[in-house]
This record gives sequence, C-alpha cells and structure tokens, in this order.
Amino acid sequence: MPRLIRLYIVQSAIGFAVSAAFVAMILWFNVANLWHLVTHDSAGLLAVFLLWLFNGIVFSGVQFGISIMRMAERDDTPGGGTRLPEYATVPVRAESGPRRKL
Repeated sequence: MPRLIRLYIVQSAIGFAVSAAFVAMILWFNVANLWHLVTHDSAGLLAVFLLWLFNGIVFSGVQFGISIMRMAERDDTPGGGTRLPEYATVPVRAESGPRRKL
C-alpha cells in the first residue's frame, strides 16, 4: 500500500475517534439539551450516528491536512524576496469646483 494512502487511512481513523469523543462529550454535558432529545425520540440513534459521521468527516479532513502540512521541508535559505524600488512621490494639486447644496 502506498505511504500516502496509509497516511490518509490512519489520519481518518484518528479523526473519527476524535469525533466519537467529541459527540460523547456533547451528549455527556447535555449541550443544548441534546441528551434529552436523543433519548426521547425514535430517531435519536440515527441523529447520534449522523452527528458522529459528519463531525468525523470534518475532523479527519483537518487531521489529514495538518499531517500533510507538517511534512513540508524546512527552508533555511536566507532572503525574503526583493524589495520594490522606491519611487519619489510627486504632490499633485487637485482643484474642485463650487460645492452643490443638497
């Protein structure tokens, strides 16, 4: 299996594990009375599953993005680009006509 695919699978698994912990904390702390809504409705289990799934998609994407960005090689070259040439400013006189009253 290529290293990138393996990295993606591992980071996705970590993201879904973080999502499970996040949903568990939401339900444990009863945020927005969600525990009551989930336990007193026939579709509560589906709601918890969808909450875990969609948060898992977000968290795994963020986890994979962070891991890819950390793989960058360090750039130790001195510099920082070239400076723009300095131009001399020339004052320009702007004349206006009479003001209109509204």
